[in-house]
Amino acid sequence: MAEIEWETLAEVVRARVDELVLADQRFRAVHELVRNDGGERVQVGTAQRLVWARQKVLADRIQRRPAPPRDLATLTAAISALPRTPDAIEALWDGDSTGWMVRLEAVTADPRTEKCLTIIRHGGDIRLFNGRVPPWPEAHEAAELGTALAKTFGVPFYFPYPDAPELPDIRWWDTV
Repeated sequence: MAEIEWETLAEVVRARVDELVLADQRFRAVHELVRNDGGERVQVGTAQRLVWARQKVLADRIQRRPAPPRDLATLTAAISALPRTPDAIEALWDGDSTGWMVRLEAVTADPRTEKCLTIIRHGGDIRLFNGRVPPWPEAHEAAELGTALAKTFGVPFYFPYPDAPELPDIRWWDTV
């Protein structure tokens, strides 16, 4: 099976993918190619390759989404606006097709709820190949912010894997 090339896709599909890439919506662009209504089915790997190539071509015009706020005052205000004070602040590794990040969460035990306060990412996993991590700066920043927030609200801070990315097998509420 020959791999699909950009030029062979319908113009309407190419225009929609470019629109999504320019809006910094990489995953939706890949989905658009995989779905490819009315055209030849595009495999996920091929769709990712095509979107990555379009990102390179359109790089200077992409409207990057701003990083979520990560300052103590903004996060404190976000927690204060919650319906109830959290039982803990939790930092959890998460990942996507570009690399690892840390989610800082306000959690309650009963009922089990979580509210993502911010996402901390300091670049994609290309850093691994360039020898720029570890240490993981996301973890350091999450530990500082999480500790400060926990102290402010008088609750525990839980970060099960502060040294390197690892998906959590035990959440904070499993420890109480």
